[in-house]
Amino acid sequence: MLTIPETLSVQADAAVHKADGLRSRGRFLLSGMLAGGYIGIGVVLMVSTAGPLVAAGDGLAKLVSGLVFGVALTLVVFAGADLVTSAMMVLPQGALMRTVGPWRAAATILATFAANLVGALVFAGLIVASGVLRANAAGGAMLSDMLAAKAHEGPIEMVVRGILCNVLVCLAIWMAARVRSDVAKIMLIFAAILAFISSGFEHVVANMTTYGIGLLTGDPNATWALFGGNLLWVGLGNLVGGALIIGLGYWVLGGSPRIPRSTPAEAPSRAEAREPAPID
Repeated sequence: MLTIPETLSVQADAAVHKADGLRSRGRFLLSGMLAGGYIGIGVVLMVSTAGPLVAAGDGLAKLVSGLVFGVALTLVVFAGADLVTSAMMVLPQGALMRTVGPWRAAATILATFAANLVGALVFAGLIVASGVLRANAAGGAMLSDMLAAKAHEGPIEMVVRGILCNVLVCLAIWMAARVRSDVAKIMLIFAAILAFISSGFEHVVANMTTYGIGLLTGDPNATWALFGGNLLWVGLGNLVGGALIIGLGYWVLGGSPRIPRSTPAEAPSRAEAREPAPID
């Protein structure tokens, strides 16, 4: 397993590659859209499998939701795509280590957010057109219940749930970056995502698909105002959890290193330079 300073070196290099990706806007947009779609796959898989359990009053519904949603982040990491919630940790760490400028890091986070949103809405449109949630009435009902619950969350609740969510998501990415075994990476990702989903925390990109489906199907609890408020408050919470708690926290624990931008970060071998959780 890599040490914390060694992992920070990997993250510094990943931050450079993420920021440099903006130079190829088409590829950057496609990578972000794929990440939005991959997280959407997790949302649909979750309601399709746990929905019937919820309808039957089975107490295992939350556990099943958490177990299956790990597929989403596994696809992002192993297939390769740019996800804003992990970028909220990687890019601030790069800025702290001076491999990327703070404004460039912020611009890359915003661009990733936009690309994820486009991908999530496109995926939501495909799901609605496919009719899979009409065929699985329990799954559609679970998604509708999720939207109803979100409609009653206040700003403080959304921010705090967003913080707690991205602490776990970024821990998944951080832990996966520390180990070399692919099996270990998958297990660590699934463990952290199980905790996030089963606890009921809020992930801004997952909510893009949830609200997208709701808007396209005319759900009364899916309005543009509610959608915008959720993206704002949950997104801010995710940023605090990723950038301050995990990103800044492990930078301090790693000795607060500085790596000049002109000197490439010396990182352990990696197969996917664009991902914060490299696959060996």
